[in-house]
Amino acid sequence: MTRAADLCAGSWGTAFAMVLADAGCDVTLWGRRQSLVDQITAEHVNRDYLPELVLPDAVRATTDPAEALTAADLVVLAVPSQSLRANLSAWRDLLPPTAPVVSLLKGIELGTSKRMSEVMCEVARITPERVPVVPGRNLAHAIAQRQPAASVVSCVDHDTADQVAHACATSWFRPYTGTDVVGTEVGGAVKNVIALAVGMAHGLGLGDNSKATILTRGLAETSRLGQALGAEQSTFAGLAGLGDLVATCMSPLSRNRSFGEELGRGTSVADVVAHTRQTAEGVTSCLSVLELARAHGVDVPITEGVVGVVHHGVAPAEMGRALLSRARRPEVG
Repeated sequence: MTRAADLCAGSWGTAFAMVLADAGCDVTLWGRRQSLVDQITAEHVNRDYLPELVLPDAVRATTDPAEALTAADLVVLAVPSQSLRANLSAWRDLLPPTAPVVSLLKGIELGTSKRMSEVMCEVARITPERVPVVPGRNLAHAIAQRQPAASVVSCVDHDTADQVAHACATSWFRPYTGTDVVGTEVGGAVKNVIALAVGMAHGLGLGDNSKATILTRGLAETSRLGQALGAEQSTFAGLAGLGDLVATCMSPLSRNRSFGEELGRGTSVADVVAHTRQTAEGVTSCLSVLELARAHGVDVPITEGVVGVVHHGVAPAEMGRALLSRARRPEVG
C-alpha cells in the first residue's frame, strides 16, 4: 500500500487526502492547529473547511510533520503558495530521500517570480524529476461529493507522473498525465487572477457576454505568458488551461470568483478579507503574475486591471472602462 503524507489540512489538501484514500493509499494529513487535528481524528470530519465530507478510515491527522513524512512513499504539498518557501524550509530535512513531492499549489512567488515547482526544487534541493504538479481542474467542495472529475499530473519525468496518477486514480477521479510543467503551472496561477475579474463583472451586474469576454481574453493572456516561458500551447486547450479557467471563473464555489463578486458589489478588499476564512490566491498572486509578465515583456491587461483594483484602489467599473478603451488589435493572441 502506498503511504502518502498530505501537508495541509485546508480545503484542497483535505479533498485530495480523500482522493488518495479512495485510490487505496494510507494517508497522513498534516494540520497546523491541534484542535483541527483532534476533530479530524475523533470525527473524521474537517468542519473548518469541508464539513460535508466524512473522510475515509485510511486518513489520519497529525500536527507533527515528522510523523506525517516518516516512510512516506508520496508527499503532497497544499499550503498557500506564498507560504511555501517558509514551510518547506522547515520540512526539507524530513522529506523521504526518493519520494515524489507533489505540488497542489497555484501561484507565482512574490519577489522571485518563480513557479511553485521551481521554489520546491530550490528549497528542498531536489530535481524537477521528483516534482509533479496537480493543479486541477477541481473545486474542493465538488470533489468532496465525489462528483466525476478529471485532473492533470504533469512532471518532466513521465514515469513519476504516471506513478502519482496511479496513486490518485479512482472510479470517479481520472488523472491524465503530461510533461508540460510550465504550461500547467502558468494556467493554474493566472486563472485565479482572471476569476477575480469575472467575479467583479458579475458583482457589477454584468451578463454572460461580458463574463465570456473576460474569460476568453484571459485565456489569450495566459497563453501569451505561457508561450513566453516555453510552455506548449496545446496545454491551454486542455484541463490545466481552459478546463481550470472555466471552472474557476464560472463556479460560485470558486473562492477567487466569489472574492471578485464582493469587490464588484463595492466591498473593500479589507472587508472581504475580514469575512473570508479561506485564501483567494489571486489576490496576492496577481502581483507576482504581473511581475513575471513584465519581466518577459508580455502584455497582460486583465491582470494589470485586477492589480489596480485589489492593490491600488481602482474601482471595478473603472477597470472595465480602461480595458474596453484600449487600442484595438487582432483577436488572435
